[in-house]
Amino acid sequence: MKRTLIALLALAFTAALVRPALAEDPVPAGQQEQKQEAKTLRTEIVKLKYVRAQDVQNLLYAFSSREGRIDFNPNLPGVLTVRDTPDNVEKMLAAIHELDVKPADVLYTVQLVLGSETEAATDPELKNDLVIKELGKLLRYKGYTLLDSTIVRTVNRDRAEVKFGPKADFTLYLRPDVAGDAKAAVIKTDVQLKQMQVKTEANTIKTDNATLIESTLNIKSGDRTVVGVSKLDGGDKGLILIISAKIVD
Repeated sequence: MKRTLIALLALAFTAALVRPALAEDPVPAGQQEQKQEAKTLRTEIVKLKYVRAQDVQNLLYAFSSREGRIDFNPNLPGVLTVRDTPDNVEKMLAAIHELDVKPADVLYTVQLVLGSETEAATDPELKNDLVIKELGKLLRYKGYTLLDSTIVRTVNRDRAEVKFGPKADFTLYLRPDVAGDAKAAVIKTDVQLKQMQVKTEANTIKTDNATLIESTLNIKSGDRTVVGVSKLDGGDKGLILIISAKIVD
């Protein structure tokens, strides 16, 4: 009887030691790692200044892990939420810092010149113009008249539109795409010059915007160039579009 009581007490003591040990690790090792990783995820809400969230979202996936998330609300295009491991979030924030920069401002100076094969007179402000002198060597025009000039300022990759000319019947479209650094920037520019023309057909007056010049050119910041020449009705006169462009602060 005494031996049986001692055996029962020993069994109870062993069970008391084993039960806490079993309770300490009820979750498999793999789930514990996932649980620990979930605890270390970092969430950041980023307010963008110059770019839209949807424009940078796909680029940030290169820094995202399988557990990461990159979200934005279409109603808040300037806000982006990133969630990932601390290291990956730091990489995303660094990438956003590089992408979310103020776009370059481009200042264009535009001249619309009329060249004539029959009239030799040249406007005084054009006589010493180096570009006009070069055109005199290349084209058959004897005289040059400045019809109008204007200044256009726009933001990189935005399309600018301006009306000019003696009767404001010309429309100029410019769209810059800046490449390179500020010291050696090249401004790729899409240019389109249209003229509003009035025609009478069957006693009905109709207006039409005819495209006179359409081109894409590369201009170094500070340079000046001829975009194109468009022949006018009659053949002895032509419109010459001269443009300079530079990056401004």
